[in-house]
Amino acid sequence: MKSDEALINLNNKNSDLKPSLEYSANTPLWSRVPTKDESGCYLGDFMIIIKGLKKASPDHRKKTINNLTQVLAQYSDAVVFADLNMKMSLLWVSVKPIKGMLSEIPSAIIASIPEAKLVSERPPML
Repeated sequence: MKSDEALINLNNKNSDLKPSLEYSANTPLWSRVPTKDESGCYLGDFMIIIKGLKKASPDHRKKTINNLTQVLAQYSDAVVFADLNMKMSLLWVSVKPIKGMLSEIPSAIIASIPEAKLVSERPPML
């Protein structure tokens, strides 16, 4: 698999945000994304597109991923799942239903990565 087809998963396991590079078969995102937290509460989601990431230089991609990892680590209590699809330059983040997180986290990502644009958000189901 070519490096531009790699999925970079940032999963929150036991409150530790651990980045890992995964070269896997194209497992659909819907089958990997959690819908509820450990308490059974529905999660909120948002998507961000990072313009030009796919065609960026390896150094720029690495810097972007490092910035993204740092931002997500700041919110490790709220972030349950994050997936950066390099082929699509698309970031998906699932967060616990904590007031303000669906605006605060995307804002922090966009402040750190100016080419990032919020595509959509889905608040937790009540």
